Amino acid sequence: AGGGSGPVGSAAEDGAPPAPERVLFPPTFSVSEIKNKQRRHFMFLRWKQQQRKEKLAAKKKRRKEREALGDEAPPKAIPKTIENQRVYDETTVDPNDEEVAFDEATDEFAPYFNRQTVPKILITTSDRPRGRTVRFCEQLSTVIPNSHVYYRRGLALKRIIPQCIARDFTDLIVINEDRKIPNGLVLSHLPDGPTAHFRMSSVRLRKEIKRKGKEPTEHVPEVILNNFTTRLGHSVGRMFASLFPHDPQFIGRQVATFHNQRDYIFFRFHRYIFKSEKKVGIQELGPRFTLKLRSLQKGTFDSKFGEYEWIHKRREMDTSRRKFHL
Repeated sequence: AGGGSGPVGSAAEDGAPPAPERVLFPPTFSVSEIKNKQRRHFMFLRWKQQQRKEKLAAKKKRRKEREALGDEAPPKAIPKTIENQRVYDETTVDPNDEEVAFDEATDEFAPYFNRQTVPKILITTSDRPRGRTVRFCEQLSTVIPNSHVYYRRGLALKRIIPQCIARDFTDLIVINEDRKIPNGLVLSHLPDGPTAHFRMSSVRLRKEIKRKGKEPTEHVPEVILNNFTTRLGHSVGRMFASLFPHDPQFIGRQVATFHNQRDYIFFRFHRYIFKSEKKVGIQELGPRFTLKLRSLQKGTFDSKFGEYEWIHKRREMDTSRRKFHL
């Protein structure tokens, strides 16, 4: 009792109020050890609040230090993200690689990129599609020029493909559904393949998009492909590019974007809005959806005897969150 002659004792003698006690969690604190559910939830919220306060205080401290140093302040640290910590893929394409250039000049898409063929797309569905899938196919046909929608009833794809080749179709798109919701997309390049199988999610029709623009016009849109960096990604990107005619009509101000991020391909369809000579905005037209590549197959669709170039195997390939394939 007689040893309390520190700062606390002097503050009490001067009549100053004692400093409020700061709540600190011990270093080994674990919320999961609390048995009571309500108490555990309450302590978790307090712990998160304390984390946010400490993070904000450190941020303010760093900003003040930078302001005090002025021009002598060190450069800002680059934040760590999953993208910039990506595991290097040995199949990443070098733009100056002669082998890649030769392969692309002789692959199945070479006639399109050499302007020898004009895209003509057939969009079809699984057997007896429901209303949402039907509306999605109709809206997709307004995005892809020179595309035609056909609703098949019991007709096998192996019988459709020869008819498509005979009618000079260059690509076949099949929209599959589950429980009345579109959940898959098969893209087959005709007449020699390849065929890509995608899982489809987050489908939004035009009426479900907030602040959407007016109906798209018949102008040929501009196509943007982002982050398709590996050999596999180049093949997938070339498949998407071959769906659209070569010369976009910029007067229509429409753009179709395939953005790859962490092997998820996000599709958006926008229109440019020029507010002035220096300011430009974008207005989404829809539809929108997300694709995840499941397999890439040589040749046209053949589920039994087809030869696969690449198959997504979750247990073998998804061992690291920083490993991407496209």
